[in-house]
Amino acid sequence: MDKLKQLETFASVATRGSLTAAAKAEGVAPAIIGRRLDALEARLGVKLMVRTTRRITLTHEGSAFLEDCHRLLTDLANAEASVSAGGVKASGHLRITAPAGFGRRHVAPLVPHFRELHPEVTISLNLSDRVVDVAGEAYDCAVRVGDLPDSSLVSVRLAENRRLCVATPRYLQHHGRPQTPADLVRFDCLTLSSDASQTRGWAFTVPSEAGETTITHLRPGGPLDCTDGQVLHEWCLAGYGIAWRSTWEVEADIAAGRLVSVLDEFAAPPNGIFALFPQRKHLALRVRLWIDFLKHEYARPDFWKT
Repeated sequence: MDKLKQLETFASVATRGSLTAAAKAEGVAPAIIGRRLDALEARLGVKLMVRTTRRITLTHEGSAFLEDCHRLLTDLANAEASVSAGGVKASGHLRITAPAGFGRRHVAPLVPHFRELHPEVTISLNLSDRVVDVAGEAYDCAVRVGDLPDSSLVSVRLAENRRLCVATPRYLQHHGRPQTPADLVRFDCLTLSSDASQTRGWAFTVPSEAGETTITHLRPGGPLDCTDGQVLHEWCLAGYGIAWRSTWEVEADIAAGRLVSVLDEFAAPPNGIFALFPQRKHLALRVRLWIDFLKHEYARPDFWKT
């Protein structure tokens, strides 16, 4: 309890800017506030604040420690609120991140629906194609598509994702259909530019000489390339060639007949769509409910076709 009171006092003084203001808010003498801060700094062995008669300035260590204090105190308040007055309920602020293209289509539309179910949760959504440092940037959860690098983050598989070669029916009527991946050299392939992140090219499962299957990567060419996958998708819908796209992006087009998949028998094994979060002994209720909500929505048979 003494440790918690010291943290609360430190956060209060840092926020209010003076011992007097913090003491007044709590209804105690400024000397008591000062003793708590002295005890905290002595216990930690570091100076957190430079105190003068006119102002209080946080040290570098104090600024970093203040962020941790705010997070700990907020989590404690949320934990108490979640089990009080009416049973378990989620509350607090949820910070989530997702890739831009996938996030626009399959995360952002779900955020308002989740909040309707949990109105005491506020949400910040970051959409970015850079690999966000989830723990370092204090995100609660990240949605990632594809193979995951080794990480200290905990991952939960939300759904399967597969890459398919697709084109419009009209394009295939005019140019024919490739029968093997090697045939792609004769077609207009819509590819990511060489400076994009897809360095290994298009992946296919092909039989080996030993009669087994193996994964091979091709880098087909064509008259058009782009660094943006959404542009490739739009070019493909416009009939400019064959694209290699994720099912999360094209399944609705396939279901509606706007696109047709080819070379399905050579498709590489599916990878996953994951939720990632920092390793914690006790995951906040709002994060657990958000992950469960995504799993439920992504498991609906019609979700990816709309």
